[in-house]
Amino acid sequence: MLSRTADHLYWMARYTERAENLARLLDVSYQMSLVPQSVAAQNENWRAILALNSLEAAFAQVYAEVNVDNVLRFMVADPANPSSIYTCLRAARENAHAVRGTLTAEMWESVNATWIELREQTFEQIHSRGVSEFFDWVKLRSAVTRGVTFGTMLKDDSLHFIRLGGLLERGDNTARILDMQYHILRNGDEGASDFYRWGALLRSLSAFQVYRKVYRDAITPGRVAELLILRVDMPRSLHACADGIVRMLQLIANNASAETERQAGVLHAGLHFARIEDILSGGLHEYLTDFMDRIYELGDGISRDFLVAA
Repeated sequence: MLSRTADHLYWMARYTERAENLARLLDVSYQMSLVPQSVAAQNENWRAILALNSLEAAFAQVYAEVNVDNVLRFMVADPANPSSIYTCLRAARENAHAVRGTLTAEMWESVNATWIELREQTFEQIHSRGVSEFFDWVKLRSAVTRGVTFGTMLKDDSLHFIRLGGLLERGDNTARILDMQYHILRNGDEGASDFYRWGALLRSLSAFQVYRKVYRDAITPGRVAELLILRVDMPRSLHACADGIVRMLQLIANNASAETERQAGVLHAGLHFARIEDILSGGLHEYLTDFMDRIYELGDGISRDFLVAA
């Protein structure tokens, strides 16, 4: 496969997954903002979202105050923000258009229809209908595109690069969501809202019903971390993402990719044999930061070994 084609497919998948995971992060933050708390604490949570995406400086150039409305507008619909949902879905469509002949008709129509529907909505319209409804729409459109991809694409290198991009982005974003929300929740006051807060975090990663099925008990921080990090049968866990990345790299391996495959294997082995007690005792934030650094290095390796040079 031409490296340019692989590049467009890989980034199409990453941008689509990024938009979905951003919707998940914003949704759980918005749901938690509805729980009684001080305005200062609420704004600090929104400030954490900007910090998590390294967007403090870009945000400060446009808005004077960090609050729920400003952050939502910036992260949802600002075309100048390179990490907004609007920008991600636009970039996904542009990458899809560049390799339209490689995609099935159904897949192209799904990506294109998502972008057309989004660009016709203003933030005021989104806000008036309810931002949670919009976030559900983003997640649904991502799921439709993913389903059409797996249901219609030939199982060749095109599909493998799409899956690789999606898995890499999903692992990184699951770690980001867990890192931010776990810290806020673990250090918050226990109370009547505790169940609601942990439930919102699990729902943001489509893991609430899975948690109930696996543990059949009260929601505890340690088990939430275990589910989202180590359970390989949990689709959005770090272990599941690393497992998929290793398999995709094996399928597309070339003469230059041995080191990248090794790094992915080391990451996967660490998750496969880890125990949640050891992770928590060593510091969850430190563990997740290391995981995100390794994902970043893998992305660099994939770009170097397979994709168009920057």
